[in-house]
Amino acid sequence: MSGPLASRRRWLQRALAAAGTLTLGACERLANSERVSSALDAEETWTRRAQRWLLGRAALAPEYSERDISQDPRSNGTSDPDTDAYNALAQGGFAAWRLAVGGLVERPLRLSLEDLRGMPARTQITRHDCVEGWSYIAKWTGTPLAAVLARAGLAARARYIVFYCADTLEITLDGTGQYYESIDLVDALHPQTILAYAMNDHPLPIPYGAPLRLRLERQLGYKMAKYIMAIEAVESFKGISRGSGGFWEDRGYEWYAGI
Repeated sequence: MSGPLASRRRWLQRALAAAGTLTLGACERLANSERVSSALDAEETWTRRAQRWLLGRAALAPEYSERDISQDPRSNGTSDPDTDAYNALAQGGFAAWRLAVGGLVERPLRLSLEDLRGMPARTQITRHDCVEGWSYIAKWTGTPLAAVLARAGLAARARYIVFYCADTLEITLDGTGQYYESIDLVDALHPQTILAYAMNDHPLPIPYGAPLRLRLERQLGYKMAKYIMAIEAVESFKGISRGSGGFWEDRGYEWYAGI
């Protein structure tokens, strides 16, 4: 890959890797700078539009063969939510887990893993790219998000899909430590956007997001929410955590992390 999209990706990886050495307070002061925020928002909008114009809304991320699958890949983010509620679900093999689908939908859902496995599935071997600069290739099997949303029936006002997760990355006074993410409907309905319940032909391991994680193959790894507990269709992010559309976005990362 070459040109402005590749340059932007390299800049983003270097900038955010460097930012990881700063204190959270310093990162937040930078993110809260009106001048910096305006510049990043403008670049993010240009990147999203450019990627979709150049590649097309339905363009597929590269897929690989079985021989390309990485051995002992790193897991990104939390490796285990380790809460009483999550541990109880894990000890029961996630038989009692239910995915709540709500918000701006006509038919709210509560789906078990068996319900999801009973729906049409997609398997894809793709590369996971972390904002820190490392990557791995794995085989993912899951239910296309589009199929779940079709069953729920999106309302006309729905613009974004928000994923609420079981892991908490930090305890904050404003109560915003719970992990969440969001995507727009273009990515939600993309054929490679799946709710994965299996990795490399085995049930999804806990470090990689059991019982269910998002696979969003045309964006960076922090967008791919793990330990999904609920999905909500919304018109805007107003009133959700700090209002930027994701845990890391609330702390200065870009909402659109296209690669």
